[in-house]
Amino acid sequence: MTRRHGYALLAALVAVVVVISAAIYVGFSGVLRGDDGEIQAGGAHPRGSAAPASTGTWAGSWSASPAGAEPGTETNGFFGRSIRNVVHTSIAGTSARITLSNLYGQQPLSVTHASLAVASAPGSPAALAGTVRRLTFAGNTSVVIPAGRQVLSDAVRLQVPGDSDMLVTTYSPTPSGPVTYHPQARQMSYVANGDLVEEPNGTQYTEQSPYWRYVTALDVLSNEAQGTVVVLGDSLTDGITSTMGANRRWTDVLAARLRTESGAPRYGVVNQGISGNRVLSDGYGRPANNPSGLSRFERDALSRSGVRAVVIDLGINDILRNPQQTDPDKIVEGLQELVRQAHQRGLRVVGATLMPFQGHRGYKPHLESVRQGVNEQIRGGKVFDNYVDFDKALRDPYNPRKLLPQYDSGDHLHPSDAGYRRMAERFDVSSLKGSTGAEL
Repeated sequence: MTRRHGYALLAALVAVVVVISAAIYVGFSGVLRGDDGEIQAGGAHPRGSAAPASTGTWAGSWSASPAGAEPGTETNGFFGRSIRNVVHTSIAGTSARITLSNLYGQQPLSVTHASLAVASAPGSPAALAGTVRRLTFAGNTSVVIPAGRQVLSDAVRLQVPGDSDMLVTTYSPTPSGPVTYHPQARQMSYVANGDLVEEPNGTQYTEQSPYWRYVTALDVLSNEAQGTVVVLGDSLTDGITSTMGANRRWTDVLAARLRTESGAPRYGVVNQGISGNRVLSDGYGRPANNPSGLSRFERDALSRSGVRAVVIDLGINDILRNPQQTDPDKIVEGLQELVRQAHQRGLRVVGATLMPFQGHRGYKPHLESVRQGVNEQIRGGKVFDNYVDFDKALRDPYNPRKLLPQYDSGDHLHPSDAGYRRMAERFDVSSLKGSTGAEL
């Protein structure tokens, strides 16, 4: 063999290696780890659905914590049906990706078709013309999510508007068992028979549902956002008494302020509230329904896309729900542990005082003293980097153990729409910036 022929052969071998390496990279670059391991993907490659690398910051525009397994889905799940979740964005972007969770599943969940679209109108199951995008997972149109895990989709090019409804639709052809869901969505979503994932017309989505199923996050690639603020809370953050479909949770009002106010950090806001949530105690089951703030903090706060700051509004259910925690120091210690974990990631933490609840069916004078004990330590600066005084903002000045009537939804625990707005208006958005840590 001549030297020239040898060089030619060597060049050919190098070319083959490059091609094979590129194929391996394309096939596996989108495979991500779920809650405790890798997902599996399979299916045909779509045409031009995945977005290439671009400039901007990946940030959370919407999110909801998986809270349990939906009752009645233990055997069949929602096989043979299209689930169209309606979610509301906090910030805009030029590309998007979603997270699907099978955390409470007991067997693999096969999703053979998924899409993302801009809703044609608030709360509508119909898509805005030309916005339906087929989603892929590691370059494939279908994905199998093992029980207890989650998967992140590939990015798709789509102009995602801020303060708008988006449609996340999934289809599973086989029985999947328990459906992972968020029960207090305060937003109507939809279900249709058959595979109507890419159907822009919403006329066949005749079944309404007050739940979010499978989808737990919508991230956007944004040229405007600097990152994400995660709000970890209970029903007061979940917005359980806010007007259905109106996006009047206090976090929605906070998101509007961060979009529009001069000098405010341009953060996406993701609401990680679970009604009934506590700092210290999990619910029943394995994995636990309604996991405690301590047990879900890594998943729901620290691991969110682009997280820059965390807001924590937890503790009232530790006092109210069995087993009732009557030692304020125990609740404070739990909150301090959350702060320590956030500080290890370089994140700023803003906390909230616990609001009054006299008149609620669970009120007892000795529980009021526990609330006051927690608030005293929060105001003393020994818990969070900064705090918002929701107690002072919403209490009746003539009886500080009660909510002011105009801010009371009627159950003497949860705020009205006016109360939620008041909470967001009293929040100092500048407190989300800075790095000074609490003296723990």
